Amino acid sequence: MGIQIGGSEEREAEVMVEMNTTPLIDVMLVLLVMLIITIPIQLHSVNLEMPSASAPSPPVQPQVVRIDITAAGQLVWNGEALADREALEAKLQTASLLPDAPEIHLRPDRSARYDIVAGVLASAQRHGLAKVGLVGSEQFTP
Repeated sequence: MGIQIGGSEEREAEVMVEMNTTPLIDVMLVLLVMLIITIPIQLHSVNLEMPSASAPSPPVQPQVVRIDITAAGQLVWNGEALADREALEAKLQTASLLPDAPEIHLRPDRSARYDIVAGVLASAQRHGLAKVGLVGSEQFTP
């Protein structure tokens, strides 16, 4: 409600319907000041923890063993043709004894038989070599 000063008697009979916004503005200003005070001061810097001179060395890259399977079923270990399945088993046994197990990248030919590929995967699993991946799968897309 507002107050009207001066004026005619006719106008005094009218009811003033305007809201007095002064108390509302006062309350809003108090709330704004309280908000500004309670907001923590923002720092415009980024705290970084730089490594010291005694920081550990970066991890060693794993050794990668590439096993190719040709269309005729021939097994190739890192470019070296293997005579038979027993030679592959011996190579896998040697690889499993290493302190850091190597990654095995298996790359079968598109027309290689599935049982040979599955046999190589089973042999790697049997020797405890868990890091096995199939490489060159783009040749299987039509």
